[in-house]
Amino acid sequence: MKTYTFREGFLWGGATAANQIEGGFGEGGKGLNIADVLPGGKERYDILLNPGFDFKVHQDEYSYPNHEAIDFYHRYKEDITLFADMGFKVFRLSIAWTRIFPNGNEFEPNEEGLAFYDCVFDELHKHGIEPVVTISHYEMPLHLVTEYGGWRNRQVVIFFKRYVNEIFNRYKNKVKYWMTFNEINSGLVMPIQGLGFAIQKEEDKYQPTFQAFHHQFVASAIAVKACHEIIPEAKIGNMILFAPVYSYDSNPENVMYAYEEERLFNYFCADVQVRGEYPSYIKRYFKEHGIELDIQEGDLELIKEGTVDYIGFSYYMSRTEKKEKTGGESSEGNIIGGVKNPFLKASDWGWEIDPEGLRISLNKLYDRYQVPLFVVENGLGAYDKVEEDGSIQDDYRIDYLREHIKAMGEAIEDGAEVMGYTSWGCIDLVSASSGEFSKRYGMIYVDKQDDGSGTLERKKKKSFFWYKDVIASNGERLDSK
Repeated sequence: MKTYTFREGFLWGGATAANQIEGGFGEGGKGLNIADVLPGGKERYDILLNPGFDFKVHQDEYSYPNHEAIDFYHRYKEDITLFADMGFKVFRLSIAWTRIFPNGNEFEPNEEGLAFYDCVFDELHKHGIEPVVTISHYEMPLHLVTEYGGWRNRQVVIFFKRYVNEIFNRYKNKVKYWMTFNEINSGLVMPIQGLGFAIQKEEDKYQPTFQAFHHQFVASAIAVKACHEIIPEAKIGNMILFAPVYSYDSNPENVMYAYEEERLFNYFCADVQVRGEYPSYIKRYFKEHGIELDIQEGDLELIKEGTVDYIGFSYYMSRTEKKEKTGGESSEGNIIGGVKNPFLKASDWGWEIDPEGLRISLNKLYDRYQVPLFVVENGLGAYDKVEEDGSIQDDYRIDYLREHIKAMGEAIEDGAEVMGYTSWGCIDLVSASSGEFSKRYGMIYVDKQDDGSGTLERKKKKSFFWYKDVIASNGERLDSK
């Protein structure tokens, strides 16, 4: 039985996002964000990809599921106690921008919102848990989308700067680890949710999408520089969705197609945020799609100066590609597309399961960038059954996590520098892609159902005790039962 060596101080923990756990809708002065106006169920994903969706028209239409979520807003002490019982060294969470600046464009922050996160961070420290904070995790003030057009509007950079300066100054003694934008590259497949702007016509998507990316790159660099100045001892990273792209076969055309897809999806944003400049290959892409960015004086210098300290990334699946696709070959469950990989099994939601892909991802990222890596999302969405005795026997989740952590251990032996691992949805939460509670990731069960019913009672799953043992042994007891 092989054991793996994780460095002393390895950052074991779990990960969540404000819009998927907090609830507390309308409380404490919180304003509306994008997630507040999205429905539950599979309709959500269709809306995210609908160029004509008007947030302003629908803002009063939906109240489920994000308005209550799992009510972390009122139950954070209970949940943090459970995280401490599991042995967490870190807990990744995000700050809801709308709790700090309800509309996004105010000059003065909302004190109630600031005080809430003071309480959360204090509670974490009381239990010996370091917060890892995502500044913007798939949500932005709805007002900035409906009135300004979201990130395609340069003014939003100014509002974001005001926001980050406020939270860095407020929490400079409480937060050591930060990340700028969650899965920033997901804007290539989910432009509305990921970037916070509505595309009016599908054929117009390239120009506004990449202009929005540019504004986010500038905003990210501003955040990095501000963090380094205000909290010199802190570390701030980017956060990307990484999925290695395999060629369907050895046909050179398919190999090249897969390579081009990987550069655009996996590396483009990281190249800018880590290396501090637009990569050479993107120039051809811009030319072929008629993209001419409005780059203001000083932008490129700022991006060069504001490079991140580490790469945070999510890993859920790999992606297999071929240039010419025929019917029946698509991997519909994989939210990032591709064709079916005959060598992989899939989750209940059709996401292909590929532990070895995590080792490949870590090696590719470290070979390319030579900066510390942080696996900040990895987990299995599955249907969980509460047995008659109240237990949840989620051996399938244990198997998934074990194999992925082993793959991470192999990558560390390969030479990749890995800071830590935070399992996604350490506690059940609202699925971002499907808006469901039944798609459960957690090692803590929350009694909340897809129809909105439930007591919100928390239960420890079998995986809770397994992960607790893994953390206590610093990864040596991966094969414990």
